[in-house]
Amino acid sequence: MSRKVITGELFEEERPLFAEKSIDVTDCTFDVGESPLKEVSDVNVRGGAFKWKYPLWYAKDVDVEGTYFGEMARAGVWYSNNLSIRKCQVDAPKEFRRCKNIALSELVIPHAEETLWWCEDVTLNNISANGDYFGMGSSNLKIDNLELIGNYSFDGCRNIEISNSRLMSKDCVWNAENVIIRDSYIEGEYLAWNSKNVTLINCEIKSLQGLCYIDGLKLINCKLSGTSLAFEYSTVDAEITDKIDSVMNPFGGKIKAPVIDKLIMDKSKVDVSKTIVEAEVGIKLDEFDGII
Repeated sequence: MSRKVITGELFEEERPLFAEKSIDVTDCTFDVGESPLKEVSDVNVRGGAFKWKYPLWYAKDVDVEGTYFGEMARAGVWYSNNLSIRKCQVDAPKEFRRCKNIALSELVIPHAEETLWWCEDVTLNNISANGDYFGMGSSNLKIDNLELIGNYSFDGCRNIEISNSRLMSKDCVWNAENVIIRDSYIEGEYLAWNSKNVTLINCEIKSLQGLCYIDGLKLINCKLSGTSLAFEYSTVDAEITDKIDSVMNPFGGKIKAPVIDKLIMDKSKVDVSKTIVEAEVGIKLDEFDGII
């Protein structure tokens, strides 16, 4: 079956290519008119621009390269499967929702609010994103070189691996399960609360009350200078290479660090015998003194 080729066209009506199959779309502009590529399959898009809402819904087997997603192309890629999108400027919020088998690379997403929600089997490579609530509820994510500025990222995610990334994010990876972060920098309050099976390797972390309420926390060769009131009510196995500002009431495990400036172990809150601390401790308190 020969492929249909569409080049250099301007579309301004709704659903102009609805349910098309096996087409190549090159340097086309989809202006005012919703859902231009709804229900399509086996489609290659090269260059051009999506300038209006809902460009790719219920699509499958779609390959996009070098295409501009304008600010009004919001809620652009939903309920779609088998997608590869690369080398694109994505100015629209709320992109990528309830998609499966999606590969994103070399994207700039300056308005990434509510982006990548409830997706499955996702790879991200070389992504720059700025916006709150990035990646909520998604599962089976492999991420390399993500530059993220935005709070509440990866809430409720399952099976997530992040490498070589920089996350400036308050309340990052809350309510998550099976998280591995390697060779990354993370800054923001309350990191990874209420999560399960969280491993950080060769990471630098700065987080007020970070890494609390975690069932199964492991840190290998990590830096925590600038992190205070860490590990509250967490089970933890931590190998830290620099000082920790303060540690408070871990549920149990082992914490190894050169220095802990302040260690708070309140017998009325936790069984202190369940935690082994190997560190030079500056101040040891039996209860929290109210000083962060």
